[in-house]
Amino acid sequence: MNMFSKKAARIPPFYVMEVLERAEELERTGRDIVHLEVGIPDFPTAPHISEAAYEAIKAGETRYTHSMGLLQLRESVAGYYNRKFNLDLGAGQVIITSGTSPALLMLFMGLLDKGDEVVMSNPYYSAYPNFVEYMDGRPVFVYTGEDEGFSLTPDTVARKITPGTSALLINSPANPTGHVMYPETMEGLAEVAGDIPVISDEIYQGLVYKGKDHSILEYTDNAFVLNGFSKLFAMTGWRLGYLIAPPEYIRPLQKIHQNFFICANSFVQHAGIAALEGPQDYVQEMVATYDKRRKYILQRLKDIGFGIGSEPTGAFYVLANAKEFSEDSLELSRRILEEAGVAVAPGIDFGEGAEGHLRFSYANSLENIREGLDRIEEYLDT
Repeated sequence: MNMFSKKAARIPPFYVMEVLERAEELERTGRDIVHLEVGIPDFPTAPHISEAAYEAIKAGETRYTHSMGLLQLRESVAGYYNRKFNLDLGAGQVIITSGTSPALLMLFMGLLDKGDEVVMSNPYYSAYPNFVEYMDGRPVFVYTGEDEGFSLTPDTVARKITPGTSALLINSPANPTGHVMYPETMEGLAEVAGDIPVISDEIYQGLVYKGKDHSILEYTDNAFVLNGFSKLFAMTGWRLGYLIAPPEYIRPLQKIHQNFFICANSFVQHAGIAALEGPQDYVQEMVATYDKRRKYILQRLKDIGFGIGSEPTGAFYVLANAKEFSEDSLELSRRILEEAGVAVAPGIDFGEGAEGHLRFSYANSLENIREGLDRIEEYLDT
């Protein structure tokens, strides 16, 4: 007898991970697979970051820390945001987490009662509605236009806000679209939200190739920011993130963190300090390399026949219109993997608004991107 909850049974697959896992199965049989499906930086973690973790382990920093995280790391996070966005955050507004996913889960645990609504864009990062629904909330989707870069607008969001709205969830730079929200849009969304808190997923902050990136905290104090070290510092496997929150929310969030997570990994927090306080030249080199890949993959996708409504300028993704080849993104991604040996993400993983699209990640070498697109072009031609 299946004793799992109905909630657990309703969780849909994370198709990107299933594509990755199937690709790895094929590789174990000897197939050569080009990976353009996942957002895993191909750069190694910078040596000074790894060295900081190693030295922390040698020094015996392997025990529980304060539930909110090491004070020095919280000060580093606050200082990083203060310098970049001209803010006045204190370390007491920061909770260190084991990646951004626990931070998002904590937020919805704290903000949502049964039936409460969270307004978000569609397309969206795959896990967003799953988090909301698991907390008995209701995701409310704002369908966004391809030609406008899949961007939310204050007007469209305002029409979705009701007395049952508990939060507005935004993501810039965005996954899966690569869109970077304009500052006036972010400011307008903060105004529309009013007393409703804005949850801003800023995990791709810093990976911007035109103009500047911005934080929601420049435009409102009534906001929660999710960020971490996975993308900008090439530390996906370290599982280190943080949550910035208004002071009045910190104590209830801390109690949730104490009960469900205890604390983030101790010696990994020392690596986070090194990432924020150490040299940044390697980050700048990564960003410049990503931009070269971005320009190449955009032109190649257009040449092959994919549609690009608006050029993405952030993160390391392109959500390309594949309706010229198939309306069924999941089936098309499976065929491309099995027959062409290239792993790409199906648009349906990111909501109905992304169906008929494929997401391409350029967090891989230019050589591999070129090989992958050559294979896809040859496959689609035949």
